[in-house]
Amino acid sequence: MQSGPFGTIRSVAFAYPSQRLQDWLSQQWVVALGRRIEPSAMTWLAAPYGMVDTIGDAYIERLAASEGLAIERTASRSRGNGGEAGLFSIDELGLDEASAGRLHPEIAAFYQGTTGFELEMWVLWSPWFWAGGNLLRRLYSRRLQQLNLPMNARETSRGLRSEIIRLRTPAGEVRHTIWYRLLKSTGEALYSGLYGIVDLPSGARCLKIVFPLPRGNATEIFSIAVGPTGDFLLDTGGRRFGDPGFYFQLVDGGGHHHAQQIPSFRDRLRVYVDEDGILRADQVFTLWGRTVVELRYRMLRRRG
Repeated sequence: MQSGPFGTIRSVAFAYPSQRLQDWLSQQWVVALGRRIEPSAMTWLAAPYGMVDTIGDAYIERLAASEGLAIERTASRSRGNGGEAGLFSIDELGLDEASAGRLHPEIAAFYQGTTGFELEMWVLWSPWFWAGGNLLRRLYSRRLQQLNLPMNARETSRGLRSEIIRLRTPAGEVRHTIWYRLLKSTGEALYSGLYGIVDLPSGARCLKIVFPLPRGNATEIFSIAVGPTGDFLLDTGGRRFGDPGFYFQLVDGGGHHHAQQIPSFRDRLRVYVDEDGILRADQVFTLWGRTVVELRYRMLRRRG
């Protein structure tokens, strides 16, 4: 900040210079339209950033090294489900007694023992957004091995390989829980997301998923609800900064941190058990109220 004849002037900030042009341009957009933040004052939003280029599996090793953590892959220590590793315990969600009692037990079993399930996935792109999604994948996602959504059914035909990775402190405490998912057909990474539970400034308890990106991250903060038939409902539909929503964060070339909420983008996830007793999930991404892409999952317990 500088003082001038017309009052206090905010100094011009620029994205980190030594990186690919498309990454610099997207980060400069966040710098220009977002707000400067102090991560230490926003613990509900603060999260690790990615490296300059590829995320994928290499990022996990670098994050562990930078924070002095030990890597535990598909941990055998469970949170209460047959020795399998899970994303979180339902007890952490802070559900009221009625909601917790209504939640279908198979859904609770999935989140507490995620590695005990095989994942199948189908992708349905809106024809209005397919070309844009394909361009983003070519420019960013495939290279970064992050947020790398498939463009056709052939890529998902063999299902997903799913792994829970925990990063532990020397005292054994879990600092980060990562859900790492790859396409079996190509071996490409789809997501490398850090999962956690946070309390927003409003006091609402939410699910937080962080996807590291070059010099920053994409963070989704979901409101949590249980439907009348025991479905698990997650939604990023917030309007203001500090609400559930989709956020970009980054550090600029001067070491300052920036964040931007994208209220026009919404992610809704419904996890449920169908009439045949099969665990499923439907995820819908919308932009300005129009469906961009739908992801449909089937989760089956592993045999043996």
